[in-house]
Amino acid sequence: MKKSNTAKKPRRIVRKKLFNLTSPIFVETLLIMLTGATDVFMLSRYSDATVAAGGVVNQLLNLVFILYGITTLGTSVLCSQYLGARQGKNVAQVIGVSLLVNLVMGVFVSAGLYFFAPQSLRLMGLDENLIGYGVSYMTLVGGFSFLQAIAMTLSAILRSHNKAYYPMFVTLLINIINVIGNYFLIFGNGGAPRLGITGAGISTAVSRLVAVVLLTYILFKKVAPVPPLKYFKPFPWDKIKNLMIIGLPAAGEQVSYNFSQVVITYFSVMLGTAALTARTYAMSIVMFSYVFSIAIGQGAAISIGHLIGEDRDNAAFSVEKYSIKLAMIVTVCISVLTALVGTNIFKLLSTNPEVIAMGASILYIDVLLEIGRAVNITSVNSLNAAGDVMYPFITGIIVMWGVATLLAYVLGIWWGWGLNGIWLAMALDENIRAVVFERRWKSRKWESKGFTR
Repeated sequence: MKKSNTAKKPRRIVRKKLFNLTSPIFVETLLIMLTGATDVFMLSRYSDATVAAGGVVNQLLNLVFILYGITTLGTSVLCSQYLGARQGKNVAQVIGVSLLVNLVMGVFVSAGLYFFAPQSLRLMGLDENLIGYGVSYMTLVGGFSFLQAIAMTLSAILRSHNKAYYPMFVTLLINIINVIGNYFLIFGNGGAPRLGITGAGISTAVSRLVAVVLLTYILFKKVAPVPPLKYFKPFPWDKIKNLMIIGLPAAGEQVSYNFSQVVITYFSVMLGTAALTARTYAMSIVMFSYVFSIAIGQGAAISIGHLIGEDRDNAAFSVEKYSIKLAMIVTVCISVLTALVGTNIFKLLSTNPEVIAMGASILYIDVLLEIGRAVNITSVNSLNAAGDVMYPFITGIIVMWGVATLLAYVLGIWWGWGLNGIWLAMALDENIRAVVFERRWKSRKWESKGFTR
């Protein structure tokens, strides 16, 4: 009995650390989603046209943020493993290199989004009548997207140091700033100009600037010192190489998913403005079903990275299994509840009966989708944290395009099932990938992929 209790004690400690990481990440992720959902909700009080335009812009920006995630993910994995192995110099080099790379990348990408906004939105198939709204939003949110690149990197560094509550508090503050800015600048309250979707863009850009300033101060004043220049002479090109080894395949998997979603959004455009609007609202609503999966996946990834750095592979294996169970239970409960009250939610967002009917219907199909997504998010994060990044990348491309994208057209357009058919195709994709990724984790082939061995 004593031996059993002794064995359980380290497990309780690991789970406690996971909970301490997951709780603030959950709140932070929820708040981040609330930022976008708040824009959609407040713009819905302005017009459905601005909601549709903003939805297409945000779909495109999601691809951009994944580009920034190339180094962000690598930063999180490397910092976690190096911290677990107590390799302080390597941690400092990763911090400096990742911030530099994302700053340079962010500036170039932001310039492209600013100067080529109309062309990008036309490629997305946005109705010409909505292009003006989209460009107004894109030039602000996209033109200053480099701020998000830096903020993402800073947050990843803080989380890997087990300081996830700092990004949480910063995100809470910028949500407040964003809501206040929207209130005044979208509707022209308090004597401010009535700017509509442009006002939403200004609020978002300003709140991201505040986030960068605060996160930078917190990191270098409260958590880690500014890396000394001697650590970068000679320049640690090996750290950039490792960032790319992790980040490129992992981000590639996400880029593939989002390109797939861009094509599926185009199919929604083919169904008409009502379908596009319903999809935009639905995407904002269902985010709250998988927010806990995102949090538990990120928390598990950091915990697994630390454990692998400490050569505790069995503990890392158990963390993933435990995380999957939690993610599925919470996600399914939230998605079922969302489906049951779906009609009432859509009535708050739109007065168009066609939008309400389509939106409420797909929320029931989304319950099936979220089962697979909960497993996917957690297992992919775990595989990435272990350094096993190529398998999710290759598998993701094959299944996303062969199932989600192809069947979205077949079921939604060709067979005429509309948004219901599109959502069913996405649900099949998520569940097939869930089975494949879980089998990969159980094979334990990831044990030979660490960076500290």
